[in-house]
Amino acid sequence: MNSSEPQDVAPAAGAQAQKPRKSRIGLAIAAGALAAAGGIGYAVLNAGKVSTDDAYTDGRAITVAPHVGGYVSALEVTDNEFVHQGQVLVRIDCSDYLAARDHAKGALESAQGQLAAAQTDLDLAKVTYPARFAQAQAQLATERANLFKAQSEFQRQSDIPKEATTTHDVDFATAEQRAAAGQVAAARAQEKIAEPVSLNIAEAQAHVEQLQGEVQRSQGDLDQARLNVGWCDITAPQDGWVTKRSVEKGDYLQVGQQIFAIVSPEVWVTANFKETELTRMRPGQKTSIRIDAYPKLRLEGHVDSIQLGSGGRFTAFPAENATGNFIKIVQRVPVKIVIDSGLDPKQPLPLNLSVEPTVHVQ
Repeated sequence: MNSSEPQDVAPAAGAQAQKPRKSRIGLAIAAGALAAAGGIGYAVLNAGKVSTDDAYTDGRAITVAPHVGGYVSALEVTDNEFVHQGQVLVRIDCSDYLAARDHAKGALESAQGQLAAAQTDLDLAKVTYPARFAQAQAQLATERANLFKAQSEFQRQSDIPKEATTTHDVDFATAEQRAAAGQVAAARAQEKIAEPVSLNIAEAQAHVEQLQGEVQRSQGDLDQARLNVGWCDITAPQDGWVTKRSVEKGDYLQVGQQIFAIVSPEVWVTANFKETELTRMRPGQKTSIRIDAYPKLRLEGHVDSIQLGSGGRFTAFPAENATGNFIKIVQRVPVKIVIDSGLDPKQPLPLNLSVEPTVHVQ
């Protein structure tokens, strides 16, 4: 009987050892089932969503630069101040430009006076030159008549007998004939001088047109001078926040020198999605946006547009895939996402903040 008792104890000990092993297997199976269920659930929940962390806030930053050079006489804004369109931001000393404007105004008035005088001369020329020509023609006709009379008297004195006249009368008739011939020649010359009526009028007209050009040039100089005076006040091109201010009172500004930028209130998101994530993405799809800087802020928006080209296409040196060895790289395409709700008007979003948009593609 004693020999049989150890035989009964051994099977009982083996059974006790198998119980923990079975428990561990069961736990492993349960954990695997839970993981699979979680993975399936996550896949189901995110099957219609596409997200990326390669995204940032974007907007319009307008560069402000002066049209004219000069010393800053007044600085009307400070850093990060909100300004309205048309608001004066910087004033440039305009003393020189005011003097140039007054000079241009005087030059214009002088040119206008000369033009008025030339126009009067033209009006007179249209009357005077035809009258002078007619007068010259009439004078020529008169002198020809006098010549005919003198020739007739000379002929009469030549035809009568010498006893019936005197040497004095003959000499007088001869002198009268010659004088009349000279008067005809002079009248003919005056007619030639007065004959080009149209040319004389055209000359007066050309002088008027020349002075009209001078008036236009002077008017342009005055307009430019007035613009320069107006440009001495640098105004905001649109509503926004002053950013990157690099000007102080007393600075000398060059034409086109960047003095600050204005960031417009309109902010959107530029997200660079992989090309494989664009399959079902369409404009108008709803988008959830999370901002790294404000974790509690939740924004809602929609896909506005998809850029027609990857970021690499618009670089300074695009890749030349037709030469050398080729390695396929998944490209990223910028997508513009417009923010519809969730923004605090009193707390604008700075540009280029990191965000994580999630597009609901279904």
